[in-house]
Amino acid sequence: MLLLNEGERDIEQIKKSLNVTTRSIMPQIKTLKNENLIKQEEDDFSLTVIGKIIVKNMLPFLETSRIVEENKDFWTSRNFDAIPAHIFSRIRYIGHYFLIEPDINHMFELPREFVENIPKSKTITTFVSYLHPEFISLYLKAAESGADISLFLSEPALEKIKKEYLKQFTELTEMENTTIFLCKENPKIPMITVTDWFCYICLFNGEERYDHRDIISFDDSSLKWCHDLFDYYRNNSKKLYQIKEVE
Repeated sequence: MLLLNEGERDIEQIKKSLNVTTRSIMPQIKTLKNENLIKQEEDDFSLTVIGKIIVKNMLPFLETSRIVEENKDFWTSRNFDAIPAHIFSRIRYIGHYFLIEPDINHMFELPREFVENIPKSKTITTFVSYLHPEFISLYLKAAESGADISLFLSEPALEKIKKEYLKQFTELTEMENTTIFLCKENPKIPMITVTDWFCYICLFNGEERYDHRDIISFDDSSLKWCHDLFDYYRNNSKKLYQIKEVE
């Protein structure tokens, strides 16, 4: 049915695409025809209206299953409390992604994949609660290079900045291409970033610890998914207009 969703096929095309024999596929075709899910016109098979409806509803399930099955241990051990249900239900839009596993020799450094891609970005939107020592300097350099930055902070992250990185943060907030938001709540997520061409997602594990296992995706659908999540955060955040608000 998924094959026929791409267009009508004759029996030889079906056999070749599915790598099956006539003997093995014909009983399945007969069953689908009897259930009025596929139809045959001369030598070509295609989906019926009911078949198309079923496939349309089948695809989200299959896409979600693919994402989870590719790295089942990762997905089943994450804490998703920071992602509202209406957005999490569309997790399939993450699309094709890469799982970033921690390198024991660089465990406490910002991930290489993240550091290398941030300077290439023209727009950067980030929520962060797990603040790395190099984070502010990386974003300050990106802002100085002309990137438009929207930075969402949790209360604990803001307090850490005020104590340890206030000078750099002051420079960052005073730049015209930077907007700072303070989240009213404290989402249970270390960091999530979406730029004009990639997204980077860090999640706590089930014990609410950050184990440095992240995912990165360059699919357009993943960027849209992340922007929808940030729209949710933006509605639950306060924009900081002046540096005195964080001093």
